[in-house]
Amino acid sequence: MTQMVVESVRVHMLSSQHVVILKESERDRYLPIWIGPWEANAIAMKLQGVSPERPLTHDLFMQTLAALGASVQRVVVSDLADETYRARLVLEIDGRMVEMDARPSDAIALAVRSATPIYATDEVLERAGVTPEADEDEKLSVFREFINSLDIDLEAGAGEGPSEPPREPGSGERRLD
Repeated sequence: MTQMVVESVRVHMLSSQHVVILKESERDRYLPIWIGPWEANAIAMKLQGVSPERPLTHDLFMQTLAALGASVQRVVVSDLADETYRARLVLEIDGRMVEMDARPSDAIALAVRSATPIYATDEVLERAGVTPEADEDEKLSVFREFINSLDIDLEAGAGEGPSEPPREPGSGERRLD
């Protein structure tokens, strides 16, 4: 397993789709995961230190865990199957570790709220990680072009969103190709 950090949350300007970009802590390899707008805003708001007037779903979940004496220990992006990422949420409850299946976006939103580490399995990184190579300017420029095509300013829209929740085509996050 490799420790990751949230490098950014972005919006693709043409498609208005959201992506969270995880970066390896020790090297320049990235793991882009397409996520829903609500989850993107939840992650971005916490990273920017924005507190909503009322608790978001992830905030409520964290309050519930605390009230029950449980805590988030780590998040693992654990699998990529059928273009869908899967994650494991590792909780400590009464001194024992409990693993739960989770969508990566929800698990990451909880990790940033609890300041707990995020990991990705080596298999996921081998299959979907993006490594810009310094000696291959063309690959690097394609990656930079992709990153720059995404709108990096979620601050202006933090807390705002469509009046009704979007309908997701599937239950998980999609792999970026």
